[in-house]
Amino acid sequence: MPRRKPDPRRPQRRKDVRHGEPGDAFRCVGCRLDVPVLAPGTAHRNHCPHCLTSLHVDHRIPGDRRAGCRGRMAALSVSVRQDGEWLIIHHCQSCGGLSANRIAGDDNALALLRIAMRPLSDRRLPVRALLTL
Repeated sequence: MPRRKPDPRRPQRRKDVRHGEPGDAFRCVGCRLDVPVLAPGTAHRNHCPHCLTSLHVDHRIPGDRRAGCRGRMAALSVSVRQDGEWLIIHHCQSCGGLSANRIAGDDNALALLRIAMRPLSDRRLPVRALLTL
């Protein structure tokens, strides 16, 4: 299905816009740890670096905070862009929406690898078929 807007640029807020002061933090809905708002490698932190759980806060543009759902989003899978940057695919438990979020520099590497290895650990999928891709 073709995209509505074939613009090669992704809409995103300016990088100098920060949500909160350096001392601000939010409480993760998954592991209940306090998470700092500022993150290395991204301007819009919206997921926990420990358990990768997020809230459905962004509507269409990263950092817009306009979503009305505010549901819990579980990390579903990992995607990799052509330039090598990793994205976490989140699934909203309330509305069923999907969103892609850039990983931050302080994200838990073991949790990221665990999500990336899920297809290989699924007994229903033949591993040979995955390796030929």
